[in-house]
Amino acid sequence: MKGERIARVERKTRETEIELTFSLDGTGSYTINTGIPFFNHLLELFTKHGRFNLELHGEGDIEVDFHHLVEDTGIALGDAFRIAIGDKGGIRRYSTSHVPMDEALVRICVDISGRPYLIYNVKIKNPQIVHFNAQLVEEFFRAFTHTAGITVHVDCLRGLNAHHIVEAIFKGFGIVLSEASEILYPDEEVPSTKGVL
Repeated sequence: MKGERIARVERKTRETEIELTFSLDGTGSYTINTGIPFFNHLLELFTKHGRFNLELHGEGDIEVDFHHLVEDTGIALGDAFRIAIGDKGGIRRYSTSHVPMDEALVRICVDISGRPYLIYNVKIKNPQIVHFNAQLVEEFFRAFTHTAGITVHVDCLRGLNAHHIVEAIFKGFGIVLSEASEILYPDEEVPSTKGVL
């Protein structure tokens, strides 16, 4: 049987500094502080609905723009997922989820494939949510998928309210990542005819 699937990651650049501890097999507990309140909230939704554990502290040049810290958090968290999932032996590998939030309906599909690819089909007419621009969500997912080495499709099937759409995205991502990471095969067989992911 696999041991604890956990990772600790530090990422420091001239623009940002991020420290996190991520556990795949958690209870949904979190302590998250990036200095960007709405982004904290999105990461909390991801953690809670994925039943991960996440301790994350991030600082950056948010007085310039939120872009650097959001993107670098995606890189660091994707790296933590890649480390925690290990050789992917025994996992389910695939998952799809539809998440409604009021008028919004979002579909998230994931393949823990070893191949980074993102399809992000989300159009938001008014992307500003208080001080947070919902366009940054795509930057987060691009950074995460590239570093984690996974394939992710995000489709907003309908929706008008930016808040509802991005909350549904992060909830759905937590759900599918958790399901796809579930250990199904006690002999730790890799779910691929290639024998490796």
